[in-house]
Amino acid sequence: MRRRTSLALLNALSLSRLPLAAVFVTTKDPPARVGLVMGAALTDFLDGYIARHKHLESYWGALIDPLADRGFVMVALASFVVEGKLTPTDFGILVVRDVATGLGFVVARVVPQFRPVMFKARMLGKVVTTLQLGALLSVLVAPKLVRPLVAAVGFTALAAVVDYSLAVWRKRARRAPRGPGLPTPTEESRAV
Repeated sequence: MRRRTSLALLNALSLSRLPLAAVFVTTKDPPARVGLVMGAALTDFLDGYIARHKHLESYWGALIDPLADRGFVMVALASFVVEGKLTPTDFGILVVRDVATGLGFVVARVVPQFRPVMFKARMLGKVVTTLQLGALLSVLVAPKLVRPLVAAVGFTALAAVVDYSLAVWRKRARRAPRGPGLPTPTEESRAV
């Protein structure tokens, strides 16, 4: 029962980013918005840290956490587009990784060969998220940094999508059933 309660609290911590996103839309005060971005980043750090260090990772947590992250970031970025602080192109560049990984996840659930593959965060994805948060903050406190950060997110996002795709393909290849007499992936790597 205690594990269930802990998991429920972690999921609630993750989901708290969605009300923060709603508040972000309703307030126009830059310092308050900075606080909301920092609050979202803090909840993201805390739920991940606690889950890893207390061994509380779960299937639902692995789904809820990135959805809550993307929900907050997309709502905040869309608010800036509506307010004229970001262009639609900026928005597209800032969310390209999120859209690509979302589509990839759907494809992986539909294509039977990919279903057993466990999806986990990768370092480049975390870098993209950090740069996205930096871009959000720069809109509020350092507008001259917006364009360089958008460009950095774009390049890093493309690298992250390639990295993630390759990781999924490798995991799929390791799990792929082999016919009789065909070498396993380990035997293949020894043969090369």
